[in-house]
Amino acid sequence: MCLAIPAKVIEKTDDGMLKATVGNGPTCLTVSGILLPEAAEIGDYIIVHAGFAMHKMEKTEAEESLRLFRELAAVSGQEAPF
Repeated sequence: MCLAIPAKVIEKTDDGMLKATVGNGPTCLTVSGILLPEAAEIGDYIIVHAGFAMHKMEKTEAEESLRLFRELAAVSGQEAPF
């Protein structure tokens, strides 16, 4: 099972690749933005699957998802890696 954790775009390249960070953690992804219906911009939140950005999220929705993932980790006695 895959969990869709929001990633924030921090860099764009001319060839459609996006560099994004997951939460506040050290995880950084380089993914293709070619499947997005509209281009992602720096600061946008995206959902990634199999190396492709699949969906853009509103900032409030992304922050709430990250908060809930962190809360779920805390309830299970773990620390979220993001």
